[in-house]
Amino acid sequence: MNVHRAQEILAAEEKIDVECSGVAVWIDSVDSGKGLVKIHAEQNPSDARVVPAQELEEVQ
Repeated sequence: MNVHRAQEILAAEEKIDVECSGVAVWIDSVDSGKGLVKIHAEQNPSDARVVPAQELEEVQ
C-alpha cells in the first residue's frame, strides 16, 4: 500500500480492512514524509508498532 492510501483509510468514516503480515490491524497515524504508518493489531491494541506503508495490504 502507498502512504496516500494509508492516509485515505485513516480518514475514512467506514471501516476498511487492512492487514500487516496476515494480521488484521488498525492504522493509528501516518507519517507521509517518512512513508511510515503507526498500527496496532485489531485483537491486541497493546501490539503497536511503526511499519513502512508498503508492508500494509488492503483486504478486499
